[in-house]
Amino acid sequence: MTELLAPAGDLDKLKIAIIYGADAVFIGGKSFSLRANASNFTKEDLIEGCNFAHKFGKKVYVTTNVIPHQKDKEGLIEYLKTLEEAKVDAIIAASPLIINTALEHTNLEVHISTQQSALNIPTVNYWYNKGATRVVLGRDISLDDIEHITKNVKSEIEVFIHGGMCAGYSGRCALSNHLTNRDANRGGCAHTCRWFFDLKQDEELTTNIPFSMGSKDLSAVKEITRLMDIGVHSLKIEGRMKSLHYIATVVNTYRQIIDEYKETKTIKDYQKYADMLAYAENRETSHGFFYGLPTKDEQLYEKRSERVMQNFVGLILDYNKETKFATVETKNVFLNEELEIFSPSKEPIKFMNEKMYNKDGQLINRAARAREQIQVYIPFEVKPFDMLRAKRT
Repeated sequence: MTELLAPAGDLDKLKIAIIYGADAVFIGGKSFSLRANASNFTKEDLIEGCNFAHKFGKKVYVTTNVIPHQKDKEGLIEYLKTLEEAKVDAIIAASPLIINTALEHTNLEVHISTQQSALNIPTVNYWYNKGATRVVLGRDISLDDIEHITKNVKSEIEVFIHGGMCAGYSGRCALSNHLTNRDANRGGCAHTCRWFFDLKQDEELTTNIPFSMGSKDLSAVKEITRLMDIGVHSLKIEGRMKSLHYIATVVNTYRQIIDEYKETKTIKDYQKYADMLAYAENRETSHGFFYGLPTKDEQLYEKRSERVMQNFVGLILDYNKETKFATVETKNVFLNEELEIFSPSKEPIKFMNEKMYNKDGQLINRAARAREQIQVYIPFEVKPFDMLRAKRT
């Protein structure tokens, strides 16, 4: 079985990822996680999230992938036992301290984080022999090397397929530490590689165009079928800081690719899936290291590609079949605008937004406040967790 693994920065995102097709999610707890600015999960959230995922036969992995300093050791055993009590399915770790502590003091399954830069067979075998069941390969690796490793080890292999790439080697970068005093390997990365810099030589600017060393994001739409054929166990989407709509769109796209290839052993229309991803992408993408060392075409250098996405305009909370009004948690909705319903269970359906009311029952032309709950007339049945999208540029 090929597992589709999705990010979840909070409980709502976990539920969205599962509903839209993930086989497993990776989340961060309140400690020992590399995304300090994500909402992350309390013990109560962990329990609820695991119960929700397990009800659907899905799995939950918790990132404990910081590189701890001496003072960061306190409370580690207690924290790992909390994860065990919450019935998480595995932890993802990079430090031998955390890995060994989990293996010695708990029954937690251990996956080796990409931060360990596992890029060869002896390294994968070393961690497998230590007791880890899975190794997440470094992102600096070609498809040929992935195939050679996967076919010659007993460990499960996990590979990144979508999301941000790091200018540092497998994420081990010190730019953020030096320039912002935010430790990238203890949860504080400022994405310094994406900043604009002036290049100087002998105090003279070498160009009038600012320089950025950031890479394009990874997108493996066309590589999924080979990764499946190779026998890669888990395909991982990056982005615990991303939005609900981003997670739903990316997860649903790759779910459809995987399912189509399982059923037909071919992909009829790659462009269809690229177009689906375009609803959520706000940065340019490339194939990363899959075909060898990236060229200038995989880098951003003298430009930033981020653009503001305005497609996602609301989340369906409830639907009344008799009145045909949906309760929507809105982001920014206009009256007399063509909208479409994005759903995990059917193709998108368009309709004209001809009638909507605020919480006081007043007819409104626009709902502009974030997370405002309104009533929208939708002439066909929708379900909770369906999403409203608008075609905007």
